[in-house]
Amino acid sequence: MKVLVINAGSSSLKYQLIDMENESVLAKGNCERIGVDGLITHKTSDGRAVSHNTPFPTHKEAFMEVVKILTEGEGKVIDSVKEISAVGHRVLHGSEVYKTSTLVTDKVIEDIFSFSELGPLHNPPQATAMKACQEVFGKETPMVAIFDTSFHQTMPPKAYMFGVPYEYYEKYSIRRYGFHGTSHRFVSGRYGQLHGSIEGTRIITCHLGNGSSISAIKDGKVVDTSMGFTPLDGFIMGTRSGGIDPSVVTYIMNKEGLTPDQMSDLMNKKSGFLGLSGVSSDCRDLWAAANEGNERAKLTLEIVSYQIKKFIGSYAAAMGGVDAVIFTGGIGENDNAMRALVCEDMEFLGMKLDAERNKNRGEIKISTDDSKVEIWVIPTNEELLIARDTMEIVSKLK
Repeated sequence: MKVLVINAGSSSLKYQLIDMENESVLAKGNCERIGVDGLITHKTSDGRAVSHNTPFPTHKEAFMEVVKILTEGEGKVIDSVKEISAVGHRVLHGSEVYKTSTLVTDKVIEDIFSFSELGPLHNPPQATAMKACQEVFGKETPMVAIFDTSFHQTMPPKAYMFGVPYEYYEKYSIRRYGFHGTSHRFVSGRYGQLHGSIEGTRIITCHLGNGSSISAIKDGKVVDTSMGFTPLDGFIMGTRSGGIDPSVVTYIMNKEGLTPDQMSDLMNKKSGFLGLSGVSSDCRDLWAAANEGNERAKLTLEIVSYQIKKFIGSYAAAMGGVDAVIFTGGIGENDNAMRALVCEDMEFLGMKLDAERNKNRGEIKISTDDSKVEIWVIPTNEELLIARDTMEIVSKLK
């Protein structure tokens, strides 16, 4: 079975074609500038690269070009679109309705649109992309929706409720949802494979990138996670503030005369690494600046590592202990200095980092042999998880 994995944005359409016989990526690419003009970049597993400008008035034209580039010319990897058995779509928000990956129907697409207030930047284009996909592939090609929020739906109310009047949960579904669910699920599942079983384990997964979140996972089920009602909550990220005293929000708004939308923009796009350091939203730039003596860059790195430590400690308390801490995501997988900062002085919790092992990349245990808590780097693969879920659901249709 070949599965096409789609991650749609308002002006982009990222894709991977995966052969599920050996879980290999046949080709991947990105349609950019949808609604503006259009550019597609495409790479095959054997090293061929194709890139050209082509008009994408809507997502439909982008899908048509994806089909064309997969089946014709320099980037061809299949003979016919009929070789694609199913399409798996990444979806940001499933509200409380979708607790697992789901076969896409017209009702599912309507629901995804209806959750747009919860995911205003992602849900509308993702639902639009599903409709466009149906038009290009036909309804006979099954589609599956994989929700970022689903994995976190096992959280108990004591973890997901906020301390505001209960009526706002009833009226507006205000609660902690959590995000990066496909990544947390993939790496915790992979640890379960490496460990022999996910049952009886207490895992803390740290997805660290431009957007970051941490989850507490007990027996394979999420009991708490750092992102909240939106992906803004938690700890500082590339341009996001993370959790702050709510009074700071109203105070800045009053002082600066900002509207709610302007304040949201400030916390989502101008804060975090960028706002604190004044240097960059990229962690690599912060390390370079800190090594050159930039005190604000150094402080920013200290703040993020300190905040991550606090989440690890609190989640260990919530689960009555911890068996493994997993690092993943762009920073988690590649920034050994950040991992070292986070693990520093954590021996009291049973975490002992092996400095030599920590220099490596790829899937590796980086704790010492006598560490009571295992520390791992496990590269995430959200596209593969989406493809696996898609295959599992579609296989049951036959």
